Amino acid sequence: MRKLLPVLLLCTCVLTAEKYNGPRSAKADLPYLVHADNLVPTEEADAKQEDRKTDVVYVVPGASSSARTPLSSPIFLLQGDEIPADRLQLYRMQSKGGQREVLFSHKKKLVAQPIRLNVSRLDESLYKIEVDEILENGEYSLTPADSNKVFCFQVY
Repeated sequence: MRKLLPVLLLCTCVLTAEKYNGPRSAKADLPYLVHADNLVPTEEADAKQEDRKTDVVYVVPGASSSARTPLSSPIFLLQGDEIPADRLQLYRMQSKGGQREVLFSHKKKLVAQPIRLNVSRLDESLYKIEVDEILENGEYSLTPADSNKVFCFQVY
């Protein structure tokens, strides 16, 4: 009986776990910035690959993103139907000449390094994505690995 007690307690805790009842995103496959109980949609765009001599640069039009957050370690919610949350990567972008860009490789060396993210499942296909580092003020983009789709935001 003493051996079964810890197993029974664990099963009870799992069965009585609360379901997520916080805010939910209005659109699937679009990360939302979490601001308390408000959700701010990220700016969705397609980055264009440009080859410049020995550099590979990904470019997004516009000097800054319309999605803004004052949080230096933002949290996102994603209702992931087609975009797997665990495949998202976060990159810092530079504003140059009225556009945002990420220098990805320079002379066959990778330059842009993804910023660490923590992904946790909240519900059936609802995920919380937390930035694992403190971000400086600037432009950033979440992107699924092996895709040119980007979800941009600005930390101010």
